[in-house]
Amino acid sequence: LLNYVSLLGFWGLVNNAGISTFGETGWLSMEKYEKFADVNLLGSIRTTLAFLPLLRKYKGRIVFMSSIIAYFTLGNGIYSMTKAAIEKFCDALRLEMKKFGVLVCIIQPGNYARSTKIQPPVSAEEIWNELSEEEKEVYNKEYVQERANFFNNIVDEGSTNGNEVVDAMVHALMSPAPKARYMVAKLKEKLLVFVCAFFPTVVMDSVLSYALSN
Repeated sequence: LLNYVSLLGFWGLVNNAGISTFGETGWLSMEKYEKFADVNLLGSIRTTLAFLPLLRKYKGRIVFMSSIIAYFTLGNGIYSMTKAAIEKFCDALRLEMKKFGVLVCIIQPGNYARSTKIQPPVSAEEIWNELSEEEKEVYNKEYVQERANFFNNIVDEGSTNGNEVVDAMVHALMSPAPKARYMVAKLKEKLLVFVCAFFPTVVMDSVLSYALSN
């Protein structure tokens, strides 16, 4: 396949693979952490490394799908972890590829769960049944149900206008002067990112703790 692509020319790569789930840190198995790292992070890295010689040859572009969740987490830390790692991988790659004329762009969508279906509604009963005995001694079913309801409410608030993200991807690929980062999100989501990125951690923790408690 790579030989065939090389004959035709190769100019753009979009790393869009991703999976999501809900759960506090101790609720998730090591196998699940490995699966998410393999798909969300290592999957993009594998694809990038495979096509990097062609992208350098044709002075192409690489677009990565990140998320505003790279800046904070509200119940899906495993997803946030992989997106934060992708951001750092892209930062290194963008600087290294400049000398070859290869541009690297990051798309940072807000909540588009309803349009992408990346995160289906979560079931408190299923979460409880998968918890270890140690975790069941710490938490109760009522708490799990409250967290599940909270997360499902966030999913339900997701935008259905997914073409906004697609438009950003097209701009990153086709514009003569693409941005390094495209944040495609609602105003309140952008404000939350601003607080997390530029305010002291104690402020960020207070804001997120308030959101979780309400």
